[in-house]
Amino acid sequence: QAQLVESGGGLVQAGGSLRLSCAASGRTFSIYLMGWFRQAPGKEREFVAAISSSGRSINYADSVKGRFTISRDNAKNTVYLQMNSLKPEDTAVYYCAAYLRLSRIDYWGQGTQVTVSS
Repeated sequence: QAQLVESGGGLVQAGGSLRLSCAASGRTFSIYLMGWFRQAPGKEREFVAAISSSGRSINYADSVKGRFTISRDNAKNTVYLQMNSLKPEDTAVYYCAAYLRLSRIDYWGQGTQVTVSS
Protein backbone atom coordinates (compact mmCIF):
# COMPACT_ATOMS: atom_id res chain seq x y z
CA GLN A 1 0.00 0.00 0.00
CA ALA A 2 1.40 3.38 -1.04
CA GLN A 3 2.11 5.75 1.80
CA LEU A 4 3.65 9.19 2.33
CA VAL A 5 4.71 10.16 5.85
CA GLU A 6 5.77 13.71 6.67
CA SER A 7 7.95 14.72 9.60
CA GLY A 8 9.93 17.70 10.81
CA GLY A 9 7.19 20.17 11.59
CA GLY A 10 7.08 22.16 14.80
CA LEU A 11 7.07 25.56 16.44
CA VAL A 12 9.72 28.08 15.42
CA GLN A 13 10.22 31.81 15.81
CA ALA A 14 10.03 34.14 12.86
CA GLY A 15 13.30 34.14 10.97
CA GLY A 16 14.03 30.57 11.94
CA SER A 17 14.35 27.41 9.88
CA LEU A 18 12.77 23.98 9.65
CA ARG A 19 13.39 20.99 7.43
CA LEU A 20 10.44 18.84 6.47
CA SER A 21 10.87 15.28 5.24
CA CYS A 22 8.46 13.06 3.35
CA ALA A 23 9.19 9.34 3.35
CA ALA A 24 7.49 7.36 0.59
CA SER A 25 6.80 3.65 0.50
CA GLY A 26 4.77 1.08 -1.36
CA ARG A 27 5.41 2.40 -4.86
CA THR A 28 8.26 3.29 -7.14
CA PHE A 29 8.06 6.94 -6.17
CA SER A 30 11.16 7.80 -8.14
CA ILE A 31 8.92 8.07 -11.20
CA TYR A 32 6.51 10.52 -9.52
CA LEU A 33 6.48 14.26 -9.41
CA MET A 34 6.67 15.19 -5.75
CA GLY A 35 5.26 18.32 -4.23
CA TRP A 36 4.61 20.19 -1.04
CA PHE A 37 1.33 21.93 -0.35
CA ARG A 38 0.06 23.77 2.71
CA GLN A 39 -3.23 24.71 4.27
CA ALA A 40 -3.65 27.48 6.80
CA PRO A 41 -6.72 27.69 9.07
CA GLY A 42 -9.72 28.93 7.13
CA LYS A 43 -7.89 28.86 3.81
CA GLU A 44 -7.74 26.51 0.87
CA ARG A 45 -4.82 24.19 0.35
CA GLU A 46 -2.15 25.87 -1.78
CA PHE A 47 0.87 24.83 -3.78
CA VAL A 48 4.29 25.45 -2.22
CA ALA A 49 6.91 23.62 -4.29
CA ALA A 50 7.35 20.70 -6.67
CA ILE A 51 10.20 18.67 -8.06
CA SER A 52 10.33 16.40 -11.09
CA SER A 53 11.18 12.72 -10.90
CA SER A 54 14.79 13.39 -11.91
CA GLY A 55 15.10 16.46 -9.72
CA ARG A 56 16.12 18.63 -12.66
CA SER A 57 12.90 20.64 -12.79
CA ILE A 58 11.73 22.58 -9.74
CA ASN A 59 8.95 25.09 -9.20
CA TYR A 60 8.05 27.30 -6.24
CA ALA A 61 5.16 29.46 -5.26
CA ASP A 62 6.09 33.14 -5.42
CA SER A 63 5.50 33.47 -1.69
CA VAL A 64 8.35 31.06 -0.83
CA LYS A 65 10.88 31.71 -3.61
CA GLY A 66 14.32 32.41 -2.23
CA ARG A 67 13.40 31.06 1.21
CA PHE A 68 12.36 27.43 0.63
CA THR A 69 14.28 24.68 -1.14
CA ILE A 70 12.79 21.38 -2.30
CA SER A 71 15.00 18.37 -2.96
CA ARG A 72 14.68 14.62 -3.27
CA ASP A 73 16.75 11.52 -2.71
CA ASN A 74 15.31 8.75 -4.87
CA ALA A 75 17.60 6.16 -3.29
CA LYS A 76 15.90 6.90 0.05
CA ASN A 77 12.44 7.52 -1.41
CA THR A 78 12.43 10.82 0.47
CA VAL A 79 11.58 14.40 -0.43
CA TYR A 80 12.68 17.37 1.63
CA LEU A 81 11.58 20.95 2.10
CA GLN A 82 14.16 23.23 3.66
CA MET A 83 12.40 26.31 4.98
CA ASN A 84 14.47 29.35 5.92
CA SER A 85 13.56 32.88 6.99
CA LEU A 86 10.19 31.64 8.15
CA LYS A 87 7.36 34.13 8.58
CA PRO A 88 4.17 33.92 10.66
CA GLU A 89 2.21 33.67 7.40
CA ASP A 90 3.99 30.38 6.69
CA THR A 91 2.02 28.82 9.55
CA ALA A 92 0.01 25.92 8.14
CA VAL A 93 -0.30 22.18 7.89
CA TYR A 94 2.19 21.06 5.25
CA TYR A 95 1.33 18.12 3.03
CA CYS A 96 3.51 15.99 0.82
CA ALA A 97 2.03 14.83 -2.49
CA ALA A 98 2.96 12.46 -5.28
CA TYR A 99 1.54 12.68 -8.78
CA LEU A 100 2.18 11.48 -12.30
CA ARG A 101 0.16 14.23 -13.99
CA LEU A 102 -0.29 17.86 -13.01
CA SER A 103 -4.07 17.45 -13.19
CA ARG A 104 -4.39 14.97 -10.34
CA ILE A 105 -2.67 14.19 -7.06
CA ASP A 106 -2.28 10.44 -6.71
CA TYR A 107 -1.15 10.29 -3.09
CA TRP A 108 -1.25 12.64 -0.09
CA GLY A 109 0.55 12.45 3.20
CA GLN A 110 -1.22 13.04 6.49
CA GLY A 111 0.34 16.45 7.01
CA THR A 112 2.70 18.04 9.54
CA GLN A 113 2.01 21.24 11.46
CA VAL A 114 4.35 24.20 11.08
CA THR A 115 3.79 27.13 13.41
CA VAL A 116 5.83 30.32 13.14
CA SER A 117 5.55 32.73 16.05
CA SER A 118 6.15 36.46 15.70
